[in-house]
Amino acid sequence: MELLLAVTVGWLYACGLYLLLRRTLAQVVIGLALLTNGTNLLIFVAAGLVRGEPPLIGEGQEVLAAGTADPLPQALILTAIVIGFAIQAFAMALAYRVYRSVGSDDIDALTTTEPPPPPVAVQTAEGEP
Repeated sequence: MELLLAVTVGWLYACGLYLLLRRTLAQVVIGLALLTNGTNLLIFVAAGLVRGEPPLIGEGQEVLAAGTADPLPQALILTAIVIGFAIQAFAMALAYRVYRSVGSDDIDALTTTEPPPPPVAVQTAEGEP
């Protein structure tokens, strides 16, 4: 089972990196989500798959009993989910703002940092614009 999950982590990282190198912002955002999910699964697999009791300390005990799941990876994954969701929401808002200002989600269309200046009216000899 651990080998299957390790291959899945590698597949998520490979697909995520491939999508990060694409030309459209939508694919970049999806690639970022795949990398986040791959990292969460990597933490889960690195902790080891244990089918045991929940990590609760009973009354009168000072340490966890043998055969319980490790609570640290669970806390790390929960924190990584929250941080990943915040980064994903920010990336989606940023991509939407870029699309609204540039008019395209193609990264190659982002050639300048400022919009072009408005056209200047040229006066003719008669004084009409």
